[in-house]
Amino acid sequence: MTLIILVAIVAAVLLWAVTIFNGLVRRKNVVAEAWSGIEAQLKRRADLIPNLVETVKGYASHERQTFDELARLRSQGQAQADPAQRAQTEQAISAAIGKIMAVAEAYPELKASANFQSLQSDLAGVEDQIQLARRYYNGAVRDFNVMIEQFPSNIVANFGAFKPAQFFQIEDAADRAAPKVSFS
Repeated sequence: MTLIILVAIVAAVLLWAVTIFNGLVRRKNVVAEAWSGIEAQLKRRADLIPNLVETVKGYASHERQTFDELARLRSQGQAQADPAQRAQTEQAISAAIGKIMAVAEAYPELKASANFQSLQSDLAGVEDQIQLARRYYNGAVRDFNVMIEQFPSNIVANFGAFKPAQFFQIEDAADRAAPKVSFS
């Protein structure tokens, strides 16, 4: 009778550990899936950038430095897999796009261009999708990290070598700051 109770306890502990382990694996995969959503939206934005630059270039050729910086950041961002580094690069891309949009304000004929208006609309839509994907990803990371740190699942997480995921954070203050445009 004692042996049966002991076997039942061991079986219950193993079943609990397997359930926790599977929950951790599921949450880890949700984080990976959420990151792929962010990457898809960032790729959509990166694909719009050359069209935006070419459209604005014809009107503001003296902004060459801004265009070159945006192209460099675009390439750099697509090569990064680390969420923290990617967030910094994407923040810089947002600032550079803001500069280009500010340049467009100085050219009424550019603002009236159907091509520019379409690109501006597409870019605004992509920015909204990036924000939604970022929220989803950060929520998945939060749930995963809580499970890793919370007792008793942290025991299984340590045994399974699960590591906390990084949040994808872009500073809001930089997004709200008006870009500085110089024509000198």
